[in-house]
Amino acid sequence: MTLRLSTGVGELPGVGPARKRSLEKLGLRTVGDLLSYYPRSYEDRRRTVKLCQAPEGIPVCIRAMVAQPPRLSRIRKGLTLTKVRIADDTGAATVTFFNQDYIRDALRTGEDYVFYGAVEGSAGSRSMTNPAFERAECSRFTGRILPVYPLTKGVSNNLLAGLTLRCVEACADETPESLPPEVLRDNGLCGAACACRSVHFPESETALEQARRRLIFEELFTLTCGLALLRTRREQAAGAAFRRAPLAEFEALLPFPLTGAQRRVMEEVAADTASGAPMNRLVQGDVGSGKTMVAAFGAWLAARSGFQCALMAPTELLAEQHFRSLEPLLAPAGVRLGLLTGSVKGTARKGVYAALERGEIDLVVGTHALLSEAVAFANLGLAVADEQHRFGVAQRAALAAKAGRTPHVLVMSATPIPRTLALIIYGDLDVSVIDQLPPGRTPVETYVVGEDKRQRMYGFVRRLVGEGRQAYLVCPAVEETQERAEDTRPPAAGPDGPPEAAPSAALTAAVPYAQYLQNEVFPDLRVGLVHGRMKSRDKEGVMRAFAAGEIDVLVSTTVIEVGVDVPNAALMVVENAERFGLSQLHQLRGRVGRGKHQSYCVLVTGTQHPESRERLRVLSKTADGFKIAEEDLKLRGPGDFFGQRQHGLPQLGIADLAGDVRLLKQAQQAAEELLRSDPGLQRPEHGALLARVRRLFAENPDMFN
Repeated sequence: MTLRLSTGVGELPGVGPARKRSLEKLGLRTVGDLLSYYPRSYEDRRRTVKLCQAPEGIPVCIRAMVAQPPRLSRIRKGLTLTKVRIADDTGAATVTFFNQDYIRDALRTGEDYVFYGAVEGSAGSRSMTNPAFERAECSRFTGRILPVYPLTKGVSNNLLAGLTLRCVEACADETPESLPPEVLRDNGLCGAACACRSVHFPESETALEQARRRLIFEELFTLTCGLALLRTRREQAAGAAFRRAPLAEFEALLPFPLTGAQRRVMEEVAADTASGAPMNRLVQGDVGSGKTMVAAFGAWLAARSGFQCALMAPTELLAEQHFRSLEPLLAPAGVRLGLLTGSVKGTARKGVYAALERGEIDLVVGTHALLSEAVAFANLGLAVADEQHRFGVAQRAALAAKAGRTPHVLVMSATPIPRTLALIIYGDLDVSVIDQLPPGRTPVETYVVGEDKRQRMYGFVRRLVGEGRQAYLVCPAVEETQERAEDTRPPAAGPDGPPEAAPSAALTAAVPYAQYLQNEVFPDLRVGLVHGRMKSRDKEGVMRAFAAGEIDVLVSTTVIEVGVDVPNAALMVVENAERFGLSQLHQLRGRVGRGKHQSYCVLVTGTQHPESRERLRVLSKTADGFKIAEEDLKLRGPGDFFGQRQHGLPQLGIADLAGDVRLLKQAQQAAEELLRSDPGLQRPEHGALLARVRRLFAENPDMFN
């Protein structure tokens, strides 16, 4: 059978209907998919040693004979052991397999196998646990560097590596070359076919490094080209031209002075909106830096120029909060405001619809309700999205589509993103940073404490509540069976790479913890509970009660990360703090310190790793969200930095935006040079590159229509 890149996986030998379905769960439908499904790590199986020479604890290949028939024993329900004695001409060892009953029939007495794994124990009592193995006469993976792939149920690494090896041997030379010859030459990159062979089955570490470098460069180069095409297309579109107005005139409406950073960003917004091209600007700033005032300034400019503005917030409470804070500032200047959330119903809702369509509302504040089909604008000129990491590209595009033209777009985010990362992730947006806090904000005092200080922590909660303050207690799980944080981000990596185990038998879970606190610790206080599995109406009800001072202690998951201001909340306690990223902890800390009282953040951890505790102490040393973000990026990588799937960035297969910064800059520079000579990638020789760009952005196909 002749294999092609388009050949379906179901046509490969050994792949029946069940395996085909399992492979498709990994997104593997064709031979081409297999070739672009990159290993997550590698096993060096080039070294084969005798049993007596095997180093302790280091994986190696051992060629040995099965000396005795395998013995299967059931230890308890759900646990079986299969033990087998193996030997070579230098000694013997006992090999143990857990819950692999098929081993009894797979290993035949008297035959030679190659076992790959770590050998433990000294001479005379050597052992191996769960090694990989294959028959010595027909070994495929011994003597080479073996790829290790991400797997799913029904797909073993041996199966996936075997299928990929067959596909590499048959089709590597078919791999399309998307990089122009001059880019390959100037950047010292290997060709596509060579990279395909070596990323899966490298002959050496050098070959693997060359393949990874080429593939990472290609992804970042393609991404940069795609984002540049987006930016060019948007810059060529016609936008609403707002009239410039003196900033001092807007500042006169405010009961407080603007910071220098706010003024700088407002001037950038004024220049963008007056240019005649659609603004696409991201405004970043720490919690409390005054981003909402930038949105208010944009809405004021729009209203003065005869245009409408829509401000979309992720929750009803946040929308209501924006409405309450903006109305007294803008109404005296003649700006007519409206509120549209799920709670606005019946006649009131129809009234807002009619007023928007007639142009009688200048600024409408709302939630996803603004995206409903019934909403029509008379003259939408500016769309503002609050909290970018909760609003994806699709929602922004849907709101923009209601304008009938390309409106100005202003995106606000309180998640500080290191500039290097922001430039690529928001390559189609201009980035502004508000790097000053308004005067008078008291820094939140932050402490890292162990489990031995728990009772003192409870005493501190009681003391603050006694003074009239309120407290948050945040848990990483909802129920006891959960293994990680509710927001589905993986836990932070430990010092050796993989996530740490929970410091106690289970993560602190919000539901039982709230019951325990109410019944055992604070029976005389009012304890509330909020988590992401609750209905939106119920969540909002709890948050309203907390904001109204009707709850003393709010037990929560990370749903309060983006939430309503509660100036009276003066304490944030985070349980299992080592399970969160630093940027997320910084966001949670930003929930307190919003009033006139001194506020505190207590990070509770049971971890004994010095590196993990030191990582948490970064928060106690600085309140600068950008420094924290840089540290977080080093430790966690960008994939889960703020939820890749939500901001519309195409999924990358091999590149690491944090670790590959030098290559990122090289790829950006090469892309800029190429696009200067062929801005639309319209030349025939760039057709393969344009096709690759389109494939990378296939998640958002309308981007390139």
